Amino acid sequence: MGEFSSNGIMGATDEKMVDTRQVSIMIAVEEQALVMGPIDVPVTVTLDQIKQMAEGLGMDGDPFMSVYFVNNKEITSSLSGVLTNEEKDDHETVFKIICQPQAVFKVRCITRCTSSLSGHAKEVLSANFSGDGRKLATGSGDSSVRFWDLDTETPEYTCEGHGDWVLAVAWAPSGLRVASASKNGKILIWDPSSGKQMGKPLMGHKDYVSFLCWEPLHLNGECRHLASCSKDQTIRIWDVVLGNTVRILTGHTAGITCIRWGGSGLIYSACRDRTIKVWRASDGVLCRTLEGHGHWVTTLALSSDYVMRTGAFDPKDVEILAYKELPKLGHGEYQEMAKSRYDAFMANRGPEVLVAGSDDFTLSMWHPTEDNKIKKKMTGHCQTVNDVKFSPDGRLLASASFDKSIKLWDGKTGDFITTLRGHVQCVFQIAWSADSRFLVSGSKDSTVKVWSMKTKKLEVDLPGHADEVYAVDWSPDGQRVVSGGKDKVLKIWRH
Repeated sequence: MGEFSSNGIMGATDEKMVDTRQVSIMIAVEEQALVMGPIDVPVTVTLDQIKQMAEGLGMDGDPFMSVYFVNNKEITSSLSGVLTNEEKDDHETVFKIICQPQAVFKVRCITRCTSSLSGHAKEVLSANFSGDGRKLATGSGDSSVRFWDLDTETPEYTCEGHGDWVLAVAWAPSGLRVASASKNGKILIWDPSSGKQMGKPLMGHKDYVSFLCWEPLHLNGECRHLASCSKDQTIRIWDVVLGNTVRILTGHTAGITCIRWGGSGLIYSACRDRTIKVWRASDGVLCRTLEGHGHWVTTLALSSDYVMRTGAFDPKDVEILAYKELPKLGHGEYQEMAKSRYDAFMANRGPEVLVAGSDDFTLSMWHPTEDNKIKKKMTGHCQTVNDVKFSPDGRLLASASFDKSIKLWDGKTGDFITTLRGHVQCVFQIAWSADSRFLVSGSKDSTVKVWSMKTKKLEVDLPGHADEVYAVDWSPDGQRVVSGGKDKVLKIWRH
């Protein structure tokens, strides 16, 4: 075991320090077979000194942009700050410091409202940016879908045709189509470049459509398949080019609340019958049923959601792409770009992790491509869990609840990290910044709040809405946050 020299890379410790104890450490880079140590260091070793040691590991990413953990606690200033007295006196244990490389780009935190956009005649129920962050679509209780010009932050197109509340809006990962679904069971496809309806209405559901999900771009370069779920207990897979139903998935015994289309070609459905079902999209076969919740399953999240949402667009290229159109390539080229990004993500983070939130106040973590066993039951909320989101890098998971709190969990193990408190009413929706460093939330208390993952505390409080905030989204290019709700107004927030 090596000795830590006072005249080595670390330099002499501060003469004012009275704690002369030493501990053994090793530094390991998460998901990479790179390890340094064990070596003996003072317990007073600082974070900057640990980063200097990690620099010699030859890791992917910048060690000075990374975060470091020991015993699942983040080192923010020095090793001494996270070790207990008993651990500092432990000369037998080698403490493993885990280095987590962060995004090579940084998203600037939003601080101000740059536009308040009126136009919807009733509450805004959904607001979503396209996968490249260049376009915005919203759905409202006024039966319309609207597209907004983000360069001028003004209305662009108003799309009528639903005749009832628009409950869901979903961008195809190619960015060339938008699907919207309404309370009367009708699904419409829109061209975001013109605001015109594409093809005929997709009719078949006998009750309201609760969720829409597109086939991932890396599985189909044309993005022509759309999945929808409904209170009528069915899932339908549509070919939006032909305008017909490809197949109907039946088996649930109550209304279906949420679906996700996974990167391996599986569809996951959450239902009020307290189960999650796993379907093979290619032929509609039911692969397995996931059971373990005591009440309605209300929301689902996949660790790969963000990389599939952004498709061929890589947020780190935003400085180039923000000022010109994406290159005009064929479906195959876009599919290959998306597949390359997806494969790289899964190589670092796989296997695909599914997390479900429920009305029983708990979350459950699964590896649904492998088996039907719960990997982790996550408890702590004291009311309904209504939104769950993995960070873009897959390392963190955030859950929002009617208990006015947001909880953070380890995205791989499901271990509890901390609770974010500040809202005084139900938290309706959350969204991550593209670099995973910030989380934004919208609440019944009419505020939007931004939380820092570095401090695990409130970063910015953004009042301004006159009523409940139902929808929030952070653009994948990192430049804007949109919020909307009961006051019928959309707000655009920027740094």
